Amino acid sequence: QVQLVESGGGLVQAGGSLRLSCKASGRTFSSYDMSWYRQGPGLAREFVAAISRSGDSVTYVNSVAGRFTISRENAMNTVFLQMNSLKAEDTAIYYCYCTNYGLWGQGTQVTVSS
Repeated sequence: QVQLVESGGGLVQAGGSLRLSCKASGRTFSSYDMSWYRQGPGLAREFVAAISRSGDSVTYVNSVAGRFTISRENAMNTVFLQMNSLKAEDTAIYYCYCTNYGLWGQGTQVTVSS
């Protein structure tokens, strides 16, 4: 069974950077389409970014385009979210999602102080 474990969240000042990681179990990670979502305080969970199984296709929500970069290292069974120029409104729990299995990670908290 596929499991997803996120890491890399924390507290950062506005304008700073964080890099989130999501490590997946399983032997066929290279066949998984992966995404990042987030849920801010009192808000619904929203899509942030997605990456195809090969890594050659990426998509972003408009609010993070140009600041966030999604990438993956299939040899490490890991997908990353590099977050730069962070804003207070980026504060949320960030979740990793595997499209193939409809599975979520446990989430990692990102807090941006203004």
